Amino acid sequence: MNDKELVARHAATMVEDGMLVGLGTGSTANFFIEELARRQREEGLRITAAASSVVSTVKARELGLPLIGIEHLSHLDLYVDGADEVTPDATLLKGRGYDLVREKLMARAADTFIVLVDKSKLTSRIGERYPIPVEVMPFAWQLVKRSLELLDGKGDLRPNSAKDGLAITSHGSLVLDMTFDAGLDGAALDQMLNATPGVVEHGIFRGLASMVLIAADGQVEERQISR
Repeated sequence: MNDKELVARHAATMVEDGMLVGLGTGSTANFFIEELARRQREEGLRITAAASSVVSTVKARELGLPLIGIEHLSHLDLYVDGADEVTPDATLLKGRGYDLVREKLMARAADTFIVLVDKSKLTSRIGERYPIPVEVMPFAWQLVKRSLELLDGKGDLRPNSAKDGLAITSHGSLVLDMTFDAGLDGAALDQMLNATPGVVEHGIFRGLASMVLIAADGQVEERQISR
């Protein structure tokens, strides 16, 4: 069993009967979805799930998990997802996928947000290893890019996986992948991006995680976070 599967199974043990559970997106989240489906099938676990992306919706449906659309949600008991970077104060960088709006809505709506990572995702600051994804209105992308360049940001529109066009989010936005000066911390970047007109959402998740589960060498460390 690899670290991703280990940490996903650990998270699945925290799901209780009757919970409304948000499903993240990505390889680690897929292991979590698979383990939830196993518990439902073999242990009679009764839950309702909501997915953060089309990909996770399809995965959950194939495995027989009962789903509710995000438009019907007012809260979640639990949301479980991965992250691309996690800083010491549990600020997250997410968004190598494209569903930032759904993911942040679900993270904020959840009573408990559990983040699944391996030790390679631990960083000293946001943007240390990856650009920060900034979801933008299509007609505004050049204006947003110029605004961020004036704040010493550098980057461009994300291409799609086939490299024959642009990446487009599930509701039609474009994504700028931006890097910023290393002296800007996650709080400053979060505030700056929130204040930029034309930005739909961005990949900095600050003050949202309840717990970070870190897999390393066959063990899982639990870090409780005060929200």
